[in-house]
Amino acid sequence: MTPAIRIHQVAKRYGALQALGGVDLEVGQGEFFGLLGPNGAGKTTLISSLAGLVRPDSGTLEVMGHDVQSDYRNARRKLGVVPQEIVFDPFFSVREILRIQSGYFGIRNNEDWIDELLVNLDLTSKANANMRALSGGMKRRVLVAQALVHKPPVIVLDEPTAGVDVELRQTLWQFIRRLNQDGHTIVLTTHYLEEAESLCHRIAMLKAGRVVALDSTENLLQSHANHALRFRLAEGDQLPAAFAGKAVFSEGIWALPFEDYSEVGTLVDTLRNAGCTLKELEIGKPDLEDVFLDVMKGKSA
Repeated sequence: MTPAIRIHQVAKRYGALQALGGVDLEVGQGEFFGLLGPNGAGKTTLISSLAGLVRPDSGTLEVMGHDVQSDYRNARRKLGVVPQEIVFDPFFSVREILRIQSGYFGIRNNEDWIDELLVNLDLTSKANANMRALSGGMKRRVLVAQALVHKPPVIVLDEPTAGVDVELRQTLWQFIRRLNQDGHTIVLTTHYLEEAESLCHRIAMLKAGRVVALDSTENLLQSHANHALRFRLAEGDQLPAAFAGKAVFSEGIWALPFEDYSEVGTLVDTLRNAGCTLKELEIGKPDLEDVFLDVMKGKSA
């Protein structure tokens, strides 16, 4: 099957700055894929190259088998991009904006799909409102609708929930999950790592314009982050000598790392046999933030 996105040896330099340093990446059809990295890692440059807004110095990019440069028209028809920046035309209403966007792709009689987008993004009451009258969150919803108005099989979301309220996040992710279940490929960039962890099947991490980690979310969590037994001891109890140098103390809570859940019973027995009274006890699961920090510090991917 043709990949939804194929990126091969893409490099881009702005003067002395190497924005992309030979990126190789494939995203399969139907994937929910995460593209993570710190500010300046090259995420937006890569997305802009994929959308044809930036011409890379070398390498190739394809969307559903269509080369972004030599077959731009077909590549762009297959792609919907929600930009990080809120940009809008202040002279039109929401519905007019979506009709005009449909026209850019040669689509007529698109009212049924526009109505469905308005309903799913909770924009129906704002359909005839001028864009200038909308809040920042509402404008971001319109950007999402614009990206989806031509029903692209591949959707790129660049920080779609930055600075928006909880209600919009829930509404947006419910709709995007449904699109993914219907077969759309989703590529997400976000600084909210809990979103990437819960939504994305696979994740690539960029650092200084290069891919430094690429794997399934599950494998990344298992290979880069430790579980931790977190517990609070009764006042006056001392940590067993067997845990010295292993457990970390912070704000009254001990955190003791372990690799496999089968170790938990032994760890708790060691505490009890040492005469410790456990006032609180929980098993801390590894999260994507731990993985991200490890990778960005240069630990093996």
